Amino acid sequence: MRWLLLIVLLTGCSAIPLSSSAPQVDRVPTGTLDAATARTSLTALPVAAPGRMDGYARDCTDGKACVFGQPWFDTDGDGCDQRSQVLARDLTGVERKPGRCGVQAGTLDDPYTGSRVTGVSKIQVDHVVPLAEMWRSGASAWAPEQRLAAANDLRNLVAVSSKVNRSKSDKTPDEWMPPNAGYACSYGRIYVTVKAAYGLSVAPAERSALENALTTCG
Repeated sequence: MRWLLLIVLLTGCSAIPLSSSAPQVDRVPTGTLDAATARTSLTALPVAAPGRMDGYARDCTDGKACVFGQPWFDTDGDGCDQRSQVLARDLTGVERKPGRCGVQAGTLDDPYTGSRVTGVSKIQVDHVVPLAEMWRSGASAWAPEQRLAAANDLRNLVAVSSKVNRSKSDKTPDEWMPPNAGYACSYGRIYVTVKAAYGLSVAPAERSALENALTTCG
């Protein structure tokens, strides 16, 4: 009986899940390169100093045209804008707006900080490779259609807390990395995936920071 009790206890212990508040450090969008492929792809990226920001306009204000087109454009034509798709993908306990695809409630395990965020108003969708960085590393020469597609590429979009997204802003990996060090590998993989997919260049310091991030991959 004593042995049976021990087996039950051990079996029960092995089935206990990790705390639901634990950070999802390995969460990456579908289509993200694995670590080995990301390392190889990084070495193949052209190395160049960042280009000029002439002509760049992120916001459609004061008569300016958004150089990356309409924000959160439904590029895949499924009737749901890209921001709503990312929120539905990355949050748990998702509640949709009545009769619409928009997300009105849900909970996020923020991969950038490892903290739990409840309330859509406290959540933003980050471009892992910032649009300004895309512009200065090659996108300034693209056709408008290609910039629109890149800005709404789900591989480059991750739901995070509003506060950490504002902290990151347009910074590159040599200037900013997620405070949650356990997400460095995933962050590096996503970043390289996007740069490689669009043939964008990397600055020397940026490349070094990405190499360091990918060394954390198991």
